[in-house]
Formats: sequence, C-alpha cells, structure tokens
Amino acid sequence: MPNPTAAMLVIGDEILSGRTRDANMNHLARELTGHGIDLQEVRIVSDDAGAITAAVQALGAAYDHVFTSGGIGPTHDDITAENVARAFDRPISVRADARAILQSHYDRQGLELNEARLRMARIPDGATLIDNPISAAPGFSIENVHVMAGVPSIFNAMLAGLLPTLTGGAPVLSQSLLVYRGEGDIAGPLGDLATRYPDLSIGSYPFQRDGVFGAQIVVRGQDGAQVDAAMSELNRIFPA
Repeated sequence: MPNPTAAMLVIGDEILSGRTRDANMNHLARELTGHGIDLQEVRIVSDDAGAITAAVQALGAAYDHVFTSGGIGPTHDDITAENVARAFDRPISVRADARAILQSHYDRQGLELNEARLRMARIPDGATLIDNPISAAPGFSIENVHVMAGVPSIFNAMLAGLLPTLTGGAPVLSQSLLVYRGEGDIAGPLGDLATRYPDLSIGSYPFQRDGVFGAQIVVRGQDGAQVDAAMSELNRIFPA
C-alpha cells in the first residue's frame, strides 16, 4: 500500500519578503518521512484571504493531509483561521474550550485575556484542537487540514502532539555515497541503476570542494533490502 500523501502550506508575507527564513518545512519533512507520510508539495502564500482559501481547497483536494504554518496569532494580519474556515464553508467563532485554555494560561501569567488574545480562540465549527504546550493558543484540524503556528518552537511542539494521531505508512529509508566525479561521468551508470530498481528513488546532488567536482548519491525507499542491494552496487560501480 502506498504511503499517505501530504502538502505543506506556509502562510506569511514575512516569508515571501525574505525577512524571515522558514524552518518549519525542513522539520516537517523529516518528521513525516519517519512517520511514513510522503510530503509531496510545499506552497507559500501571502497574507491574502483569497490566496489562503484557494490554496487550502486545492491542496486539501489533492493530498491526504495538509499542514499549515503561520497566521494564527492575535494581530490583524493573522487571518489563517477564518480563511481555512471559509475554505470548508464553516462558521468560525470563539469556542468555549479554546477560550478556557487561554484564560487559564493568561491567569497564571497575571495577564488579561483581552480582545486581541481572544482572537486565538476562534475555531471553525467541527474542528479538533491541536495542543500547544508552549504558548497555549491551540491550533486545529478540520477534515484533512492541520492548522499550526508559524513560530518554529511552537510548530514543532504542535506537530509532536499531532503526528501520533495520524496513520502513517512505511518509513522511508535512505543511504548515501559521496562520489568524486562530475555528474556527466556518473549519469549513465546511475540511470542504469535506477532502471534496475524502479521502486527506489535515486538522486544525485552535485558539489564542488577545493576545486574537485563530486556528487552525493542518495538512495531512498521503503524496502531496506532493496536499498542495501542498490548501495552495494553503487559501491562496486564507484569504489572509493
């Protein structure tokens, strides 16, 4: 059986402007790989209502899971929640359980749960909360879309709680080999190897070090025996 598929939707003008470097994509990709969910697309959109809604609808229809990051905070430009709700034609409002979580959090800190902070308790009808053990404001899952914060430490914590609830497949295994030859020299043998192992992904990633050209060859797949066999052939073809 093929693994479940996934896409990531990164939301925020700060990413597209270059002011903020996204770290969540790399973390998500690694975690999904280990859980047996294949991340197949990453899309970045601005803080634009129509763009968020359209992307959620398109990705939600194409993949088993969609993971979003960004735009669920207390400020005016945090518009993810209402536009995810709009993508599913669901009403959104302050929900009692989300409000209680925030109230308890801010009471402990001696801070007021003001109108801005209360925005983070708006949850679409029918959604399930995603726990936020760091700053309390919950994310949520609605159908196959999982809405999480953009701050990496919070995103990572939310994902750690969410991922065990999702059904995965076979983890993808990988091994690699450094070959100090140009890609033009290794392309033919690599193509032949890929033909013999159609169930594996065999990638070549070139580099230049101290004036010497080379490539890191990465073999990935779900069948450990096939990965081992392909790597054995690689080592025979390109001995150190």
